[in-house]
Amino acid sequence: MKQFIIEGMSCASCQTRVENAVKKVTGVTSCSVSLLTNSMGVEGTASDEAIIKAVVDAGYGAKLKGAIDKKTNSYDDEELLKDHETPKLIKRLIYSVVFLLVLMYISMGHNMLGLPLPSYFNYNYIALAITQMLLAIIVMIINQKFFTNGFKSLFHLSPNMDTLVALGSFVSFAWSLAVLYKMCGIATVDPNNGDIITLMHLYHDNLYFESAAMIPCLITVGKTLEAKSKGRTTDALKSLMKLSPKNATLIVDGVEKEVRIEEVKIGDVFKVLPGQNIPVDGIVIDGQSAVNESALTGESIPVDKNINDKVSAATTNESGVLICKAERVGEDTTLSQIIHMVSDAAATKAPIARIADTVSGVFVPVVILIAFVVTISWIIFGKQELSFALARGISVLVISCPCALGLATPVAIMVGNGIGAKNGILFKTSESLENLGKIDIIALDKTGTITKGEPKVTDIHLINAASDNEIMEVAYALEKNSEHPLARAIVNYAENDLNKKLENIIASDFKILPGNGIQAKINDKDAFAGSEKFIKTITNLDSGVIAKSESFANEGKTPLHFVYNNKLLGIIAVADVLKDDSEIAIKELNKLGITTVMLTGDNQITANAIAKNAGVKNVVAGVLPDGKEDVIKKLKQYGKVAMVGDGINDAPALVRADIGIAIGAGTDVAVDSADVVLMNSKLTDVSAAVRLSKATLKNIYENLFWAFFYNVICIPLAAGLFAYKMNPMVGAAAMSLSSFTVCMNALRLNIFNIHSDKKFAKKSKKDIFKINRIMGSGDNSQKGDVKMSKVVKIEGMMCGHCEATVKKAFEKNEKVESANVSHEKKTAELSLKEDLSEAEIRQIVEDAGYEFIGIE
Repeated sequence: MKQFIIEGMSCASCQTRVENAVKKVTGVTSCSVSLLTNSMGVEGTASDEAIIKAVVDAGYGAKLKGAIDKKTNSYDDEELLKDHETPKLIKRLIYSVVFLLVLMYISMGHNMLGLPLPSYFNYNYIALAITQMLLAIIVMIINQKFFTNGFKSLFHLSPNMDTLVALGSFVSFAWSLAVLYKMCGIATVDPNNGDIITLMHLYHDNLYFESAAMIPCLITVGKTLEAKSKGRTTDALKSLMKLSPKNATLIVDGVEKEVRIEEVKIGDVFKVLPGQNIPVDGIVIDGQSAVNESALTGESIPVDKNINDKVSAATTNESGVLICKAERVGEDTTLSQIIHMVSDAAATKAPIARIADTVSGVFVPVVILIAFVVTISWIIFGKQELSFALARGISVLVISCPCALGLATPVAIMVGNGIGAKNGILFKTSESLENLGKIDIIALDKTGTITKGEPKVTDIHLINAASDNEIMEVAYALEKNSEHPLARAIVNYAENDLNKKLENIIASDFKILPGNGIQAKINDKDAFAGSEKFIKTITNLDSGVIAKSESFANEGKTPLHFVYNNKLLGIIAVADVLKDDSEIAIKELNKLGITTVMLTGDNQITANAIAKNAGVKNVVAGVLPDGKEDVIKKLKQYGKVAMVGDGINDAPALVRADIGIAIGAGTDVAVDSADVVLMNSKLTDVSAAVRLSKATLKNIYENLFWAFFYNVICIPLAAGLFAYKMNPMVGAAAMSLSSFTVCMNALRLNIFNIHSDKKFAKKSKKDIFKINRIMGSGDNSQKGDVKMSKVVKIEGMMCGHCEATVKKAFEKNEKVESANVSHEKKTAELSLKEDLSEAEIRQIVEDAGYEFIGIE
């Protein structure tokens, strides 16, 4: 998406005009304009020059976003978010108020309150009128932007809010000028006639010069308040931009050299002292320290960094000196990507915004028509004087507020995006922020999302070993020679988690027995490790050992048996353990009324055990990586679906889902495919993101209600339909506050606690169905699709890794629809497209390294 900076927009009608103009350009497929950030996102093949020309022809300014401003030597993105408007408005407001106060003193203070004036003005109504006219002209010149923009838009046949202000003020001034001419004509008749003086006084009371000045002045008050509150909605984005250091300390040939951040290249070595921000993304090559990453992830606890650990731009080095090598610089750093995600989201349009856009597009012309009809109606049907009718028409013009409609959605979206960014939750589009709160079902990938994605030792069950150390010494000696994932779990436990240091025992004559286990010699004595079935061939197992082994298996763990010197030392259970916050996260999602579904390639027994521990009610097991997309497609029949994942194999499912949520620590492919990115990889941030979406959507509804309600009530009120004769100045004051009210309501989101599980709690409407049954027990096939099935008995499978190997071997065969493999049951349930002979099945099993027993 190309990004542009738009200049000169003042209301939602301007936004609509720019969008419509650019959409007409050949090659433009979509265009979205943000009044809040004065930015525009365009997709298509159209050239930058053609797009800019269309904006300029529509009466506005445009330039490509992201270039370095030669005057300020900063990025346009930063300049765009600086509040240039408020200082100008404040200056304009001060000058306006000074002259307006003098005008109000002369026109209202003297007439209504009897405040003294120089004797020259006594009964000199023409002099009073001319003075008022001159003061009104000064105020109108100070606020000439309303008139130039308003009438220019009117001539382009796309009237906006400035048009309403300009028309209201101009009509007040024109009417007053006509009355002044009338007064001058009366004065020439007989200036000493008392009746003439009385008539002049009556005419003077019909002047609206103060309204002509007050209207733009009061609107400027509202614009100033609106600008200040709008500026606060982009605080989060501005604070992100300020985080990036301007300089970096490079080490070149052993010499330290300070350079501008733009000069850092991939591969450069840089130094970061304690207290300094890390300039670019890189990897630590020397030193260790604690780094505060709260700016990117929202986590306040510093993270320890050692050699080979990654560091990100804008995070703060808390303690030691770090020497790092640059890996991602410029626009590729994590910080830059976050900034672009947040700003791109602001440039996109939420679906609900289209309602306001549709109304805003016709709002101003309709209001002008209403004001005209009101004026004529009071003259014809109300039998009122022209001055009275004009006052009603002017009131309608100045009280109407298209800005409140135009700002209702974008200000809430920007604040919501800012809150998300502060908490490490990034919404790529406004649409994703709006729609996440409407989700009915959340599908969660198991590995790396619910679980940590790496096997851990969970239990040590001693049988003949005297201590944990005794069995671990044998296990460590055997497993450190193996590359199997389960072996790495035992090695990591022995090296990092075991309290006591192990003796360095060396295993010799090491042999891997595929599908069974390991055999070696330790101190010239035989040692074995493997599954229950394999160990039975080595030594006798009593019923208690078998029961314990089965108990571990039913809990979703893989039991590994260890024998040394013909003695069964015990069982070490290994499993992919839950993340620390998984159980809490699932509970929070259930409280929000969302049905959770776990997707996994594991067999049903293992999957059910993990789901039970996590609190997930629905499980789809035996899902191939490329089958997750199909599962999401089926789930979408029952409501809006979000998918949470972290791997390359999750990318198709993330795209297929209504909302894709990527765990930030996952692969770039998953992050690129998602609509929402969780930077700190916490599953509880899923529920936090849902709450934030719901709160933002609620705020948008409140803003839209206020904007519609305000106009629906105030326009008839200004027209005089409720027996209230509104002064145009009161209408201007009401209009000036309407947009400010919408902005302030959006800012209330800043005090919303997205981590409180008491917010938006409700009962799920989707728990009435059983996902497992609907999904065909995880076999990835629709009911009735399977032509035939077979259950194959297999020996030698020990863990989920073995299951995946067998599953992959079967599903490579074009005759196999799907395979549901269980190492506990020692079976492979095959769904077949065509018949598969026993010889073919035997060949597949044996080629995978396992033992074919038979077909049930």
